[in-house]
Order: sequence, then C-alpha cells, then structure tokens
Amino acid sequence: MKNVARAGLAPHHAVTVAGGALTPIVVRTTTIHAPITPVAYDRVKLIAVRSGSAILLSEFGEKPVSAGDVILLSASTLCGSEPEHAVTVTTIYLDRGYVADQVFWQYAHLLTDRWAAQDILAKLFCPPAQILRLGKQRLGMIMPWLDELTTLSLDRPAPERFYRAQALLFAVLDVIAPYVTTTPTPPPSIQRGTTRRGAPEIRQLAPLREEVRTVIDLLRDAPAKRWTLRELAAAVHLSPSQLGRVFVQTYGKTPLGCLATIRVENLTRLLRQTDLPIEAAMREVGWHSRGHAARVFREAVGVTPSRYRRLVHEGPSTGHSHLPIGGQQSCPLTGTTL
Repeated sequence: MKNVARAGLAPHHAVTVAGGALTPIVVRTTTIHAPITPVAYDRVKLIAVRSGSAILLSEFGEKPVSAGDVILLSASTLCGSEPEHAVTVTTIYLDRGYVADQVFWQYAHLLTDRWAAQDILAKLFCPPAQILRLGKQRLGMIMPWLDELTTLSLDRPAPERFYRAQALLFAVLDVIAPYVTTTPTPPPSIQRGTTRRGAPEIRQLAPLREEVRTVIDLLRDAPAKRWTLRELAAAVHLSPSQLGRVFVQTYGKTPLGCLATIRVENLTRLLRQTDLPIEAAMREVGWHSRGHAARVFREAVGVTPSRYRRLVHEGPSTGHSHLPIGGQQSCPLTGTTL
C-alpha cells in the first residue's frame, strides 16, 4: 500500500477521467504486485481491500491491512504500501469541496455557510489516516456497489447518471460511517475554535508535485507576507514561468491567485470567530487595501466582508443559512475537503 499516499493503494500516476472532465467522485479498482512509493493527492480517499494483504506505510507508522479492511485518508495525508504477494483494492477519490458540501448540509442547522463547514472538516476526522476493520462479510455487502461505481466512473461522466453514482456512494458511506473515528468535539465548538489554514481547490486527479506542496505550505504558513512569484519560484528551484505553469495545471490559478484564496478563507474565519475590526482582520491576513480586499472577498464569497459578518451573526439560529449558496468556493476539505 505504498501508493496510498494521498492516492491510497492505487499506482502513483494521474487517474484519468473520460473526456478529461472534472468530477467529484472517481473510483478505480486495481491489483498491486509491487511496492508503491508514497505520493500525495488532494482528495479524500477510501480504499477497500478486496483481496490479499499489505503493509500500510504512513506518517503515522506501519500497519497491516488485509481483505475486509477499508483505509480512510483525509486529503493531503501521506502514506504508501507494500503488498504481500498481491493485493486488490477499490479506491474512491472524493473532491474536497464535494465532501465539504455534504458536511455543510449534515450540520446546516448549526452552520452559517460552507466556509464554516470546511473548518469542521479540519477537525472532524481524527486521526487523518484510519484503518476500518469492516471484515470480509460486511465488505462483501458493498462490493456490488463498488463495482457499479467503478463502471460509472470509467465511463464518460453523464449528468443523468450522477444521482445513481451519488446514491451508490451514500450507500457505501452508510455502511462505513459507524467505523470511522471522529472528534468528540461538538460541531458548534469546531465552528468557533478551528485554526485550520486554507487551501485552493485541486483541478485534476494527479499526484501533487513536491514543488507545489512546498509552495502551498509556504503560503499557508505566512499568508500575510508580501510574496512575489520570483521569490516563491526560487524557494523550489523553478523559474517563475515554470512555477506558474505548474500551478495553473494543478489548481487552475497562479501561486498568487492561490494566495488570495487562502487569505479569503482566513478572513472568513476571523470575521466569524473574532471581533476584530474588518480592516484589522484584512491586515492580519495580508491585505492592506480595504477596497482590493473587499473586491476579492466578494468575488469568492458572494458578499462584502461587512455584510458577511452581519449575516453570520444573524444565523444560524433560524435553522438555515442566510448566506448565498453560490460564490466561488475555492477552498475546501481536510484537511477540506471526508
């Protein structure tokens, strides 16, 4: 299972989707005969061990897995695998934003918007790498659903089949969910107390390049710094044009565009969880022009920072969100985000 690094037990190459289309649910079944070196995917993964056994190698230690086990990996959780002879697995890759949406509706009576749902994801699934011992009989129950999901995923994604794929996924999750360890902290406390750092939304199902991971970590660690593309490129020994190209291929935006996304998410958290004046909160996340910050924030969230704070303070006591359902939700999961 050395390829479980953000990729589960799957080989560490890009998982292609028919037609190159983006899809929130990708499912693949494969048999692995050789060790797979750790790689990282920016998706939540569920890896069902159908037959055989392997040693799961993660940043949390070495663990044996065998037929009947399911491995749950939060996004950006690094691990790999060493099969013992051979191991056959089905891996479900879930988009972080899609997972955050499910959490939002699950806790809609407690949350004000999807940005708060992303915060919940940061703490809900702990530890981020889990081995769920379902057993062969229970795993056998969901095998037909996994097979159908794989078939649907291999075909060109069709809108009329989306609900069938989602129904199958929910059926699988219903069986698996009781085995998942989650934090005992109640959702309202998670909403108020999280300090998770934001991340842009991945654009393709492929291993994250080390240079991309390094730059994203730099941006997360110091979002208020006045970064330049040249400075970021030098940190990973790429030219500015190379780094920009890699980021656009991965996230659909430049490194500085990703920085703006991280700042937006940090600002939503400060507006929800603190009483800082809006301009002070903007400066804390790295923006020194209120007009520029308000424009970028509104493009991402759908309302201005001041209106966002008012709406947050109005809800969720009425039982539903007052904030726009739309907006360019660019920062999701777990780390989101499942």
